Amino acid sequence: MKDVAALAGVGLKTVSRVVNGEGSVSPDTTERVNAAIAKLGFRRNEGARLLRQGRTASIGLVLEDVADPFSSALTRAVEDIARQHDSLVFAGSSAEDGVRERELTLAFCARRVDGLIIVPAGATHRYLVPEITAGTPAVFVDRPPVDIDADTVLVDNEGGARMAVDHLIAHGHRRIGFLGDAPTIFTATARLAGYRASLEAAGLPYDESLTSLAPPTAEAIRHAVERVLGGPDPATALFCGNNRVTVEVLRVLAGRPNQPALVGFDDFELADVLRPGITVVAQDPAEMGRTAAEMLFARLSGDRQGRAKTVRLPTRLIPRGSGEMPIATGIGT
Repeated sequence: MKDVAALAGVGLKTVSRVVNGEGSVSPDTTERVNAAIAKLGFRRNEGARLLRQGRTASIGLVLEDVADPFSSALTRAVEDIARQHDSLVFAGSSAEDGVRERELTLAFCARRVDGLIIVPAGATHRYLVPEITAGTPAVFVDRPPVDIDADTVLVDNEGGARMAVDHLIAHGHRRIGFLGDAPTIFTATARLAGYRASLEAAGLPYDESLTSLAPPTAEAIRHAVERVLGGPDPATALFCGNNRVTVEVLRVLAGRPNQPALVGFDDFELADVLRPGITVVAQDPAEMGRTAAEMLFARLSGDRQGRAKTVRLPTRLIPRGSGEMPIATGIGT
């Protein structure tokens, strides 16, 4: 600023008034100062200015994987709300690792973000108590926090799973396999519970041999599909617990002469152009992101000590063909 003042031939306070948009500077002087700013490439230290106001105009967003389509849609929605509040979003991936989640979250806190939005991976979130107590609000998305109370945005996982399995039962299927994510993940166990509840309501037995909960690696999914569709009494339909599972299952099923019916939880790109199209129970990650960001900025604008709230968003069934297929003969061959 001293360099700008010297070049423009004005005092330091005049430069400050121009930079901060104060209206007490004449147009001619303002023009000289702006010309000096342009020539010198001056940039105001926004971090220092905001810190004097007690904020950094930034929030931290901790995701499972920024490359995942679910995370991408959620991130964009958070950014849109943050922009309305003149804030930036810093995002990073936990890679489903609790230690990495903690390190990333505390790194954001060390950089004085105003608040946090977290898709949790860790087994406990007690480490956040000092940060929340100090005035940094946190909102959890997709899964609830562990060992603390905090604002949370979820979807109706059990209801969505019941919707999927009810749909398969309505199309004549009685042997329905469930392929889910790792059993340590909240959404995987919630969707398994919905699967079981649908079978029970229809008077169908729960057969553990038709279920698999494991990280959705290509090898694990291949073994699970071969087991569930093999044997003397195979599944005639599959319910896939998330979009990554669904995509890997489709790779395994490619070229099989007798295809099982299939419903996936989570929509995914090109699901509507496959033949048959893939029937899904869709959640709305963008709505989850918007809701979480609005909750966070409401905390930042008002009551930071109020009671924690949980919002549960609905899901919807999108029938496209794969979930409406009849029972195929010779499916276990």
